[in-house]
Amino acid sequence: MQAEATEAEPTPVSIAVAPNGGRRTKADHPALPMTPDELARTASECLAAGACMIHIHVRNDEGRHLLDADAYRQASAAIRQAVGERLVVQITSETLGFYRPEEQMAVVRETRPEAVSLALRELVPDEASEPAFAEFMQWIQRERIAPHFILYAPEEAVRLAALLKRGVVPFESVPVLYALGRYTVAQTSSPSDLLPYIGPGMPAFPHWMVCAFGRREAACVTAAGLLGGHVRVGFENNLDLPDGARAETNADLVDRAAQALRTCGMRLADADMLRQAWDSCLS
Repeated sequence: MQAEATEAEPTPVSIAVAPNGGRRTKADHPALPMTPDELARTASECLAAGACMIHIHVRNDEGRHLLDADAYRQASAAIRQAVGERLVVQITSETLGFYRPEEQMAVVRETRPEAVSLALRELVPDEASEPAFAEFMQWIQRERIAPHFILYAPEEAVRLAALLKRGVVPFESVPVLYALGRYTVAQTSSPSDLLPYIGPGMPAFPHWMVCAFGRREAACVTAAGLLGGHVRVGFENNLDLPDGARAETNADLVDRAAQALRTCGMRLADADMLRQAWDSCLS
C-alpha cells in the first residue's frame, strides 16, 4: 500500500507584545506600563500568555516619549531580571516627531540592544540620507543586533527591497513588520489591509510580522499567522478585545491572539525559535 502523504508542520508563529508605545499614557489605560518595574511585570504576564518578544518604549519623568540609552538599559535589565532570556527584548528607534535620524541611530549605538525596530521612512527618508544609514546598518551587522523594519505602506516594502539589492542594507534579507491601517480612517485595521503587502509582484521577506489598530487586531494577526506570518499585539496599537470590551492588561491581548492561533492549528514560537529564525533571515 502506498503510504499517505503527511502534511508539513506549519512554522511556529511568534507573538510579540508592544505594551506601551510612545503616545498613550495611564489616562488612556491605567494598566499601561511606563516604568521599568511595570514593564517587567507586563513582560512576565505576557510571557505566560504566549509572547516570545517584547517591544518597548521608555518615557521621561513627565511620561513623554524618550530615546535614551540609560532608560533603555534600566528597562531592559528589569525585564531580564523578571524573565531571563525567555523573551526577545526589542527597543524602538521611533521618533514620534521629537528626534532626528542621527539621534535615533546614536541611541541604538549607545544602548546596543538585542533587537531594534527601524522605521524606514524616518531613518532614511531620501537618497541623501542613504550613506549615513548604510554605515549605521554595517555597524548593526557587525554588532549582531537584530534589525526589524517597520513598513507603513506597500511602497515602503518595495523601497526596502531596493535598498537590500543595492547593499545599503547589508543583509540577504531582514525581518519586517507590516503596520496595517496606520493611516486609514480612525486607524481601524482590517485583515484585507495585509493583501497589498503580500500580493503578486511584491517583495517576499522570509520573516514578516503584522500589527494592527483597533478591535479587529485579533482577526488581522490570525490572518497573518495563517498566511505564514508572525504577529504583534498590545496597548501601543489597541486597547480592546475582539468583542469590543476593554482589555484589562496587555496579557489579555496576547492570550486572545494565542487562543485564536492555536484554534486554527498553529503552534507558538518561543524566544529561541524567534532568534534562530531571525539569525537565518539575516545570515
